[in-house]
Amino acid sequence: SREQVLKADMSQVALRSMQSRAFDTTDKKLMMRSVLNTLQDLDFLIQDSSLDLGTVTGQKFSGMNVVKISVTVKDRNAKQLLVRANAQFGLKAIEDPKIYQDFFVALEKSIFLAAHQVD
Repeated sequence: SREQVLKADMSQVALRSMQSRAFDTTDKKLMMRSVLNTLQDLDFLIQDSSLDLGTVTGQKFSGMNVVKISVTVKDRNAKQLLVRANAQFGLKAIEDPKIYQDFFVALEKSIFLAAHQVD
């Protein structure tokens, strides 16, 4: 909501920077498959995914709260894809950089395994 954006401790630009990574590939199908695998490995239940839109949403339970995540994959330029993850704990956006770093490390491993056809 508008109030949440105004109350955020950090600028939206800094948050977006933590949430985004560029990958040197144009294989959107491989990237989407890797995002799905990564979220499942991190115990998220996939709610929805669309290759055409380049989106995946999932959630997992943490105590009495729900952690929700939305991941978007889109073309950055002719040689790269941009992946952005947006996570929410309860009703509050997650602003801890470690959460996003951990997601992207796991995603990089998944991409490597998929590229080398390791199951």
